[in-house]
This record gives sequence, C-alpha cells and structure tokens, in this order.
Amino acid sequence: MRAYPGFPSPKIQPFITHEGSRSRYDGKAEFYIGRVDMVGNVGTYIDSPFHRHAKGLDLNQIPLESIAGVGGIVVDGLPSSKRSIKIDCDESALHDRAVLIRTGWDERWGTERYWELGPFLSDESIDLLIRSKAKLVGVDFWNIDDVENKARPAHTRLLRANIMIVEHLANLSALPRTGFRFYAVPPRIVSGASFPVRAFAEI
Repeated sequence: MRAYPGFPSPKIQPFITHEGSRSRYDGKAEFYIGRVDMVGNVGTYIDSPFHRHAKGLDLNQIPLESIAGVGGIVVDGLPSSKRSIKIDCDESALHDRAVLIRTGWDERWGTERYWELGPFLSDESIDLLIRSKAKLVGVDFWNIDDVENKARPAHTRLLRANIMIVEHLANLSALPRTGFRFYAVPPRIVSGASFPVRAFAEI
C-alpha cells in the first residue's frame, strides 16, 4: 500500500509467529499475532471532520448511517479549468447520497504517474455537494483538493459540513450510475482523523 507522498509506508509484520507462540501453549496450539505500524492516510481511506477541524467529529463519532449502506451515485468528473473538475448533476440526485466521482485517474495506480498533479474538485462542485447535503464524497484520485493550494478548500468546506471524504477509490467504472449502497467503515478511534477502509458497493 502506498502512503500519501512524504509519509512513511506501512509496516505489516508478525508480533508473534505461529512457531514462536508454541511454547506459550506447551506445544498444544499455535497462533499468529500481527502488528501494523502506519499513518492513517494510506491506501483507500476516509477523512473525518476532525482531520481538518479540531472540534469536528472524529472517527469514533461519525454516524454509521453516514458511511455504511449509503445509497450511492456515480458521477463523472468533467474538466472545468486547468486540472479542476466539475460534476454535472441535479442537486436532488445527490441528496443523502454517497457521491462517487469517476475520472479514470485510478488506472495509474501502482505507477509513479498516479502521484503527478492530478484532478481536484472545483469550487462550484463543492458548492453543489454542500447544497445537496450529500452524506459522503469519494474520488478515484489522490487528493480531492489542489495540492498546490495550501488552504485546502474542499477538505475545509466539505468536512465542516460533515460530508465525509474517501480518497483513492478504484474501479468505479464497474458500478452502475445508481442502484447500489456504499460502505466505507473505519474502526471507531477516539481522536481518529483518517483511516484506511475496505470500500465496497452492494448492488
């Protein structure tokens, strides 16, 4: 799994191996105990409001109905200006939905080209998502914001509105436009900001 640029890669290793555990059980049983050391922003992950706002909801406080079994809609990210993208969709279609934005950038996953300056959400798209009261927005690229803009308006505004963000999605082309439920559930971590999820859709 690749971490966000500049962050350390995760280390997944044994804490106790099957062989090393046998003496604990007098040779009658054996167990593997794993250990994971990582930052929260690795792989496909969800951002809680606490990620951007110190008084925002953390991973322990996110309502389950906002991230599990949420009616989903796939919308295409259309070029707007420079690298920004817009979504062209009726406001009512996004209400209470998991809005998954497809650009095809995920085809670069596993290559250095994935980390090139990529698409980001336009101001008008942020406005639309907030007006429509979407529950969650997911993207198939590595940052919903323009990484050259340190103000990070998409994270700032969406998370302030309690619209969760899932980054690094893949395979959105396999989904129908609507008619599915989306899941992106992290562990309930007090003061948790971001954490990997196994994002999937139920059709």
